[in-house]
Amino acid sequence: MTSAPAAPSVSIGLPVFNGERYLAAAIDAHLAQTYADFELVVRDNASTDGTEAIARAAAARDSRVRYLRLTENVGALANFNALVAEARGRWFKWAAADDLPAPELLARAVAVLERDPGVVLCHSDTRIIDADGVPLGDYTYPPGHAAEARPSARFADVLREDRWCFALFGVVRTDVLRATALLPALVGADRIILAELALRGRFAIVPELLFANRDHAGRAVRRFPSHHQRAAHEVPALAGRRLLPHWRILGAYARVTRRVPLAPDERARCMLALLGWIGRHGNWARLATDPLVALHPPVGDVLARLASSEARWLGTRIRRAS
Repeated sequence: MTSAPAAPSVSIGLPVFNGERYLAAAIDAHLAQTYADFELVVRDNASTDGTEAIARAAAARDSRVRYLRLTENVGALANFNALVAEARGRWFKWAAADDLPAPELLARAVAVLERDPGVVLCHSDTRIIDADGVPLGDYTYPPGHAAEARPSARFADVLREDRWCFALFGVVRTDVLRATALLPALVGADRIILAELALRGRFAIVPELLFANRDHAGRAVRRFPSHHQRAAHEVPALAGRRLLPHWRILGAYARVTRRVPLAPDERARCMLALLGWIGRHGNWARLATDPLVALHPPVGDVLARLASSEARWLGTRIRRAS
C-alpha cells in the first residue's frame, strides 16, 4: 500500500485575481527559497487573464505547487482566509501575487520559530519596489516591535504601526493563526489579524530586507485609494452599502481584546492603547468624516484623491531610496 506523502513544514498561500503581470515572478521567487520543505497553494479568484495558464504551468513543473481555481470571485479577504484551511504545514505564510521574498526569507523565519516557541510570527524588514522592480524605499520596524512579554504592549506596538502591515507576509504558526478570527469582513482586516496575533504571542523580526513589496498602479490601494471604495473589492457583500469603515476598524480592534483571554489590567491597557490610536495618523479625522461620506458619497471621492498621493501612501516611515 502506498503511503501518502509527508506534509510539508511550511504552507505558502497565494491568493490571486488577474495577476498575470507579476505572478510568474512571485511563484519563481518562492520556488527559489533555500528552505525547500514547503507547499505553494495558488488560489485563483476566477481570473479572466492569463493567471490560470501561468499557475498551471508552475504546478506542472514543480510538485510543490498546487493550483485551485474558483468559478466566481468571492472577494479578496475570503480568498485569503480560505488558504488557511488548505494549509498542511506547521507554519504558514501568505504571499501576494506581486511581491517578492528573498531566497533566505523562509529559512531565516523558520529558524526563529523553531528556536523560540513563544514567537507566533516572524517577519523581516521590507523594501518597497516599483512596477519594474526599482527600489523606492525601505521600511524597517522599530527594534523589539511586538516582542514584549505583556500582550498589551505588543497590541500597542501593532496599533502604532498599523498603516504598514507588511508583517502579514511573514511566517506564522498555523495553529495560532487558526485560533484567530482570521481576516474579518472589513477594509483594514490585515490590521485586525495582526493585532490578534500580537495578543496571542510575540513577534520576531529578521532585521534584513528580505521582503519586497511592489507598489504599482494595479494594486488595490492604488485602484481603490479610499476605504469606502475598496470595501466591495475586498468583500463583495459590502457593495452599495453605506459604511463607516474606520469605525468598523475601531470596533474590530475592541472585539479582538475580548476574543483573546486577558487579565483585567491587560485588557484595560489595551483600551488605553486604542485611545492612543484614535489620536494618531489622523484616525480621529477619518472617524469624523465616515458619517459624512455615508450620508453624501461624493465626499469620498475628494478623500480618495487625497489618499492617492504617493507621498501620503509611503509616509514618513519609509526611508526613501537614493
